[in-house]
Amino acid sequence: MNWSALLSLMLMLVQLWPCSPSTQNCSTQNTEQSFTAVRRVKRAWVWEPLFATEEQTSVVPVYVGQLKSDLEKQDGNLKYTLTGEGAGSIFIIDENNGKIYVTQKLDREKKPFYTLRAQAINRSTQLPVEPESEFVIKVRDVNDHEPQFLDGPYVATVPEMSPEGTSVTQVTATDGDDPSYGNSARLLYSLIQGQPYFSVEPKTGVIRMASEMDRETKDQYLVIIQAKDMVGQAGAFSATATVTINLSDVNDNPPKFQQRLYYMNVSEEAPVGTTVGKVCAEDSDIGENAAMNYSIEGDDSDVFDIITNNETQEGIILLKKRVDYESKRRYSIRAKVVNMYIDHRFLKEELFEDQTVVKINVEDADEPPVFTLENYVMEIAEGAVSGSLVGIVTARDPDADDCPVRYSIVHGMHLKRLFSINEHNGTIITTKPLDREIASWHNLTVTATETRNPEKISETNVYIQVLDVNDHAPEFPKYYETFVCENAVSGQLIQSVSAVDQDDSAEGHHFYFLLAQEAANNSHFTVKDNQDNTAGIFTAKSGFRREEQFSFYLPILILDNGTPPLTSTNTLTITVCDCDTEVNTFYCRYGAFLYSMGLSTEALVAILACVLILLVFFLAILAIRQHRKRSPFPEKIEEFRENIVRYDDEGGGEEDTEAFDISALRTRTVMRTHKPRKKVTAEIHSLYRQSLQVGPDSAVFRQFISEKLEEANTDPSAPPYDSLQTYAFEGTGSLAGSLSSLSSNISDVDQSYDYLTDWGPHFKQLAGMYTSHRSVGD
Repeated sequence: MNWSALLSLMLMLVQLWPCSPSTQNCSTQNTEQSFTAVRRVKRAWVWEPLFATEEQTSVVPVYVGQLKSDLEKQDGNLKYTLTGEGAGSIFIIDENNGKIYVTQKLDREKKPFYTLRAQAINRSTQLPVEPESEFVIKVRDVNDHEPQFLDGPYVATVPEMSPEGTSVTQVTATDGDDPSYGNSARLLYSLIQGQPYFSVEPKTGVIRMASEMDRETKDQYLVIIQAKDMVGQAGAFSATATVTINLSDVNDNPPKFQQRLYYMNVSEEAPVGTTVGKVCAEDSDIGENAAMNYSIEGDDSDVFDIITNNETQEGIILLKKRVDYESKRRYSIRAKVVNMYIDHRFLKEELFEDQTVVKINVEDADEPPVFTLENYVMEIAEGAVSGSLVGIVTARDPDADDCPVRYSIVHGMHLKRLFSINEHNGTIITTKPLDREIASWHNLTVTATETRNPEKISETNVYIQVLDVNDHAPEFPKYYETFVCENAVSGQLIQSVSAVDQDDSAEGHHFYFLLAQEAANNSHFTVKDNQDNTAGIFTAKSGFRREEQFSFYLPILILDNGTPPLTSTNTLTITVCDCDTEVNTFYCRYGAFLYSMGLSTEALVAILACVLILLVFFLAILAIRQHRKRSPFPEKIEEFRENIVRYDDEGGGEEDTEAFDISALRTRTVMRTHKPRKKVTAEIHSLYRQSLQVGPDSAVFRQFISEKLEEANTDPSAPPYDSLQTYAFEGTGSLAGSLSSLSSNISDVDQSYDYLTDWGPHFKQLAGMYTSHRSVGD
């Protein structure tokens, strides 16, 4: 049999058993220590639970219980041993009698029970007389822990005006003591602060409303809740928690106007949409419960309007229609305000709206003239003579002084050339006849200006319709190209014609076609009116000959249905074509052209051939001329062009052979050689220094260069960058002397030209001329 399982089960249930008077030992040392040993049957250990109370002192061992074997003979031969949790340190056993003691302070919250094993050993043989048995010692709880509110401080919100008993929130405290034993962990809640507005349920900690409260009076309350263990008995531990209860707003207050009567003013010049003034209502509620909507009651709602400013909760009165001081000087309107969101629970107490009266005075202003009509529509027949009356516009000053007005036409000089207006009475007349076919409507802008205050101007639109008069006769809409074949038969349709009329017709146009009087007896063609504004041209005989008559001119009379009716004669040209019965338009046009030129087809081909030959001959002449213009010596010309060298240096005279490099004249690649760009500034200074060293009369030359340099620096038209100025100044002491031929016979006497022979073949002829001249002179 498993004694350990049996002992454990019994020890778990024993806390519900009372101490039995039939046991051998039923003592209660320290009031809460008990142990009962029951004799086992068949050498088995049978235990009741052992209890040790926590918080017992550890100075003197405290008796817990006693173990006793049924083999005990009171001869001291048995020895009891204890092993397991805390054996020898926390729990000790008297080996002679089996009594168990606790030697240390116990804490149930740290360890609620201890599992131990007991054994009885024969002192003589040192052998167990029974199998080892396991048992449990439970730590009995005492009230050593205070309650704690782990979730505090608490914040709760409840709507204002909530009925009594409404749950606000729940607070919960915890106690570390054993809830299954005694009252150490049984808590009782009470209200320390918060009466008479709130109450708390003692066992659950639920806070409830004790009365209806108004947020507008006070919107926040601080409630203190106490939790006591031991069911509130003396010596119990306690803890407190604070609960902040906020009252949320409900719409329990209607809006109220700040004033019962408002006074406002508006000018009669104010345009529609002008802000007249503002009204304001107050609401003790907040948020959407204070949202309002304004409106206007009464008949004046068509003159004034009111809108709500959602940010400021003000009612803005606007001008909905222009006011006139002369017509009505005062208005009295009734403004109404109502909450947008209404709580129907409070509707039975009062209506959530309010009204006020707004008196508005209209201020007089100098207004511009006012036309009797916003727009004028007038009519005049086209072709009416200049000075014909079109209509009259009328405007007046609405102010009390009734200032005279002056009329004028604006917007377009072309309209002023067609119409004029009397500036005193507004009569509009024509200045020239009007043509409806050019413009059927004319739009005028007429202004009226106060004579005493020209800044006060008003304007109106005048629409003038030009009425149609039957002054245009009907006519062909286009030129009809009509052909008739030589083999045409009598009664054959050769052309359909129609007509157009620039005039308008209220009943629609209707045209009538017939032959003109002069062609009434025409035996070649007839005209048939189709009664649909078209007519057909038919042949009146069979067969036509071009040789006899190439074309016919048929006058057709067209009559309209206007009042009075107008007629016109339109001539239809009919050309005879060389065809059978069906007309080929292209062929007929070609034949008509040749016939009008008096040429046959063969003659036309011959003329075209001649023109082509002349064109070829002309192109050949142009090609020959272009060929003759080409040079016969292209390489020679290219050689000459490549040997042209431009030289801008001025030497010191005929004896100066170092002023330029003579080899440059002999080199054909001078112009092709790329020279790097020199620094302009350095080159200018270098040339300036060289120029000061040239010539015997250096003072004169230096002065000349200085003057030119000063002129260049002060010249306002000079370019804004460095430039090189070149001057040809020979000076007064030139070694070359004069180059004039007047004194050449004197200066050439001692002159030697032998150096010309060293200049190469290009100067051979020149050297021969001067050398021979020298020989003759000698």
